[in-house]
Amino acid sequence: MKKPLLLLLSISLFSVCSYAQSEATYSVTFMSNWTQTAHPHSSGNLPGNAHWSKLVGATHNDQVVFVEMGGLATPGVEDIAELGSNTIFFTEVNSAIALNYANSVIDGDDLPTAEGQIIINDIITTEDFPLLTLLSMIAPSPDWMIAINSISLLDTDGDWIDEIILNLYPYDAGTDSGVDYTSTNMNTDPQDPISGKQGMIPFSNEIIGSITITLEGVILGVEDVTLNETVLFPNPASKAITISSSNSLQAIHIYNVLGTEVITLNNIGANSQLVEVSNLPSGIYLVKVLDSFNNISVKRLVKL
Repeated sequence: MKKPLLLLLSISLFSVCSYAQSEATYSVTFMSNWTQTAHPHSSGNLPGNAHWSKLVGATHNDQVVFVEMGGLATPGVEDIAELGSNTIFFTEVNSAIALNYANSVIDGDDLPTAEGQIIINDIITTEDFPLLTLLSMIAPSPDWMIAINSISLLDTDGDWIDEIILNLYPYDAGTDSGVDYTSTNMNTDPQDPISGKQGMIPFSNEIIGSITITLEGVILGVEDVTLNETVLFPNPASKAITISSSNSLQAIHIYNVLGTEVITLNNIGANSQLVEVSNLPSGIYLVKVLDSFNNISVKRLVKL
C-alpha cells in the first residue's frame, strides 16, 4: 500500500427574550483539474472512461465524522472510493440524522468526463449543523477519491461565511492496494488509514480540482418567543401534525433531508393548521412556518 491526507430579517420583540436560529442556503461548485497535462500518465493518456462519481455528502455537527484523513474508511466511504456506490454511505448519514448528529443527505450529480464541473444548489442547513462533508470517486481507480471533511460554514463569530474555496488533492481510501487506474482488485487486509496521494504515481503535485462553497441566502427564524411562539405537535408523528402560533399563520413549507419541498400550504389565515403527513416516508423533515408578520420559524419533524 502506498504511504502517506442574507436575507436578514430584523425583528423587534421589545424586552421579550428569544432564541434565534438561522437557516443558510449554500451552493457548491466542483471544478475538475484531472487532465493528462496536470497529472501525466506514463501511457500518455488518462483512462478512456475517466469520470467522477456522484458528489455526495452531508451537513452535520461535530458529533459525527464521515471521512477523515488518517482514519479508517467506513463501509460507505469504501464503496464510494472503490465503486462509486453511495447506498451504504447514505445509510450512514441517515443513521446520524436519526441521532440528531446530521440534518441532510447531499446527493449531487456525477461528472461523466475527467474535466468539467459539478454544481449542487439549495444545500440548506442551520446553526445546529454547520459542518459540510463531501466526497466523490476518482473513476476508474482502485480506491481513490476526493473529500472535504467537516468544513465549518460558520466563522469564529458564529456568522455564515460568504464563500469558501478549497483546493483538492487525491486521497487513497486504504481499502485496495492497486497501483494504477485499472488495476485488478487487491483487497487491503488489514485496512490502511486514509492517506494523501499528492505527488504519488499516477498523480502529480498539482491539485486535482477545487470546490467553491457559496452562501446564497440566510433566513433568521425566531423560535420559542413568548409573544410569538410556534408549536408543532405531536412530534414524532405518523399521521398528522398540528402547527399553531400566537400570530396568524401565512404559509407552511415542509422539506425532506435532500432539501426537496414535499408539502406546501399557502394563504392559511388561521392560528392553527392541521397538516396530513401520513403519505410521507419515515425520516427527518424541516418544517418552515411563516406567520402574518413575516416571522419565520424552522422546526424539525420526525415522521414515523
